[in-house]
Amino acid sequence: MNVKPDFNKGKNYAETAPAFLSVWGMQSYYGESYIVQDISFNVHEGEILALLGRNGAGKTTTLRSIARMDNPQMNHGEVWLDQQPLHNMKSYEAAAAGIGLVPEDRCIIPGLTVEENLQLAQIAPPIGWSIERLYELFPRLKERRKQEGITLSGGEQQMLAVARALARSIKVLLLDEPYEGLAPVIVDEIEKTLRIIKEQGITTILVEQNAVRALELADRAIILDTGGIVFDGTAAEVLENAELRAEYLAI
Repeated sequence: MNVKPDFNKGKNYAETAPAFLSVWGMQSYYGESYIVQDISFNVHEGEILALLGRNGAGKTTTLRSIARMDNPQMNHGEVWLDQQPLHNMKSYEAAAAGIGLVPEDRCIIPGLTVEENLQLAQIAPPIGWSIERLYELFPRLKERRKQEGITLSGGEQQMLAVARALARSIKVLLLDEPYEGLAPVIVDEIEKTLRIIKEQGITTILVEQNAVRALELADRAIILDTGGIVFDGTAAEVLENAELRAEYLAI
């Protein structure tokens, strides 16, 4: 009889404290299909967490549930950010509380320049990063500030999407497949930016199919499989555990 190894044996990260972002007993579904089934985890302030797993494991659903998007529906569980409950909020309320979601499609607004996309994201009076500060972080965006956002390259659009999130004074950055379709040199630039953001105390949850790159950047990793957590530990542990990688990440 083959028994799957318990990679979390002796660990209980869901109960560690203090936590900056806490997810307790989350269950989320689309229509009749449950995608995320009773997951709990903590993320500490300033941490980069890689949320990994095969396609369909529930990674994007988890991000969207934290951001309180209408789809998927979260019918059970709690989400707390900096001791503030998010689970009964609408998405715009969660955004005002400090959640910044950068979706896979980036959602650059057609017809607006780079600078207009950033200006639209800011609250009046601006309370997030100033546009000047964002241009220091993303010099390419300054060069293209008068260019329509949707005409940028894929990597530049990703930079704009992250900059737009920072313009709203976020506490947690949720990134869904930020490296998809990007050349390695652009991925290097994105990672350099994420390290700078970490130095500013912003917490990041990174969903990424390029698991090795994500693990090399992250402090911790959570692996999902069929909607449940099968591993919660350090990124280094995943990189060092060939059995775990083969079982759930196919690397």
